[in-house]
Amino acid sequence: MQNERVATGDELGAHVSIAGGLEKAPARGAERGASVIQIFTKQPSRWAEPAVSADVAEAFRQERMEHDIVTAGVHDSYLINVASPDPKLWARSLVCLRGEMERATALGLDFVVTHPGNATDGDQAAGLSRNAEAVARVLDEVPGDVVLLLEITAGTGTTVGASFENLAGMIAGVPAHLRDRVGVCFDTCHAFAAGYDLVGDYDGVWQHFDDVLGLDRLGLLHLNDSKHPLGSRRDRHEQIGAGTLGVEPFRRIVTDSRMTSVPKVLETPKGDDPVNSDRRNLELLRSLRREG
Repeated sequence: MQNERVATGDELGAHVSIAGGLEKAPARGAERGASVIQIFTKQPSRWAEPAVSADVAEAFRQERMEHDIVTAGVHDSYLINVASPDPKLWARSLVCLRGEMERATALGLDFVVTHPGNATDGDQAAGLSRNAEAVARVLDEVPGDVVLLLEITAGTGTTVGASFENLAGMIAGVPAHLRDRVGVCFDTCHAFAAGYDLVGDYDGVWQHFDDVLGLDRLGLLHLNDSKHPLGSRRDRHEQIGAGTLGVEPFRRIVTDSRMTSVPKVLETPKGDDPVNSDRRNLELLRSLRREG
């Protein structure tokens, strides 16, 4: 089954736990029928910055190969805020983001997803500039092939990154020689909450994305339904087809030839049975693709 996924170019997966060690994650992906995994490389609500030992890195790489995980990446810490006007928090966030990139590099991962942060002083332009400065510094200090993906936000409160223009502004603030390592993570729940109507204007949303950012910047899709309506500015994920997005936008995404090679990861609620919850959602997505 795993080899068939690779042969057919399946690019669907899920966020999985690292309980018991980072090297346990690839098997958890395979257990769900995933070809793509996203992980945390540390506890996301703590500042501690653990290093990845050579033994753990080698074990992870071996397990990834064994379980045919085609694409693997990291979601960064929830504490990071490189849009912050607070110099101490900004500096601490910079160290944390650098640590995420260093661990991803050590593990041979493909991407790090980062939330653009909060401009708590209400100055979005300054927040975007602070974000771009941090991204540029981290990419310069941690060379390699790992791509940093800016995740579109739901636009709650003072968050930045809830519009394609915001994301484009941050990317433009990164020096040209580093910009090929910066992309976008498009979360369907966040985008819908931010006002992008994937239900009523699917083609228009992606045309706007292409016009402002370019589809070549799309590095990852987080496939999540939404508990709240279009433009709610509320970030609450729901099972595929069980929320206000419904099934149809996901059918469009998994059958859209422009996105065939873009990795897609579930971040849907896990409930009491995480494995079977992810399996059900992945099977639904694959059934939508088969139906066309």
